[in-house]
Amino acid sequence: MERKDVVQALETALTDVLERPVTGLRGEIRLFDDLHLDSTTMLEMLMALEDSIGLVVDPEELDVDDFESVDTFTDFVLSGPLASASSSASSPASPSSSASAFAA
Repeated sequence: MERKDVVQALETALTDVLERPVTGLRGEIRLFDDLHLDSTTMLEMLMALEDSIGLVVDPEELDVDDFESVDTFTDFVLSGPLASASSSASSPASPSSSASAFAA
């Protein structure tokens, strides 16, 4: 998977989660500050990406710094394991355990 594929999947996931069009994401765009995401929308975005691109998320590995910008999130996705989107081996992140990574 290439960076442009991750960004495109991110745009699709954010469009669904935020219920408004999200297009033209650039690397420097900050997910929390510029797009006004919160811990709930971030978790919904992660779950959407688990379904669409097979992103495998270990709640113990989550670090809020990975979610600072489109670039840092893309690096996070590309550095982690991706299962096939149809794989049943990936387990969704538990909202109760994942939310702590995003708590302010």
